[in-house]
Amino acid sequence: MTNPTVRPAEPGDATAIRCVARESWHSAYDDIIGASTVDETIDEWYDTERLRESATRTDHEVFVAEHEEIIGFVHAAPHPDAEAVFQLLRIYVVSDEWGSGLGSRLLNRVEGRLRERGGERVRLSVLADNGVGVGFYEARDFDRIEEREADGFGVWEYVYEKEL
Repeated sequence: MTNPTVRPAEPGDATAIRCVARESWHSAYDDIIGASTVDETIDEWYDTERLRESATRTDHEVFVAEHEEIIGFVHAAPHPDAEAVFQLLRIYVVSDEWGSGLGSRLLNRVEGRLRERGGERVRLSVLADNGVGVGFYEARDFDRIEEREADGFGVWEYVYEKEL
């Protein structure tokens, strides 16, 4: 298989991004928050109109990875409360690609873009029981800076930060 292409997202990618999010969320979170909560969250957080808008916002960075179809994506935006800090809002790849290096490629691409924009740090949150996500961030030099209850899920999440 050829290496997937990583490119800036376009508004027309919204439906595919939502599909990747649904598949990867079910793989990562069904055992933590339940399949019905995953579906409800995807329906709310991954509204295709809002995804289309995110792809066109100049203050957001959204990239997709594709090989015949979209198999991963990353989305970052300025942190609302901290100058020169960006939030990694989303990074997901289909579960068949976990461990392939595709998530690292997406992360590297968005981090490079954030540095170009003057970013000094990137911050994110991940559910504490998501071992795949926690391991991914910790292996990429993110520092855990906070533990808190995740809004609406009744479980704990970790906040990570990394210097760009």
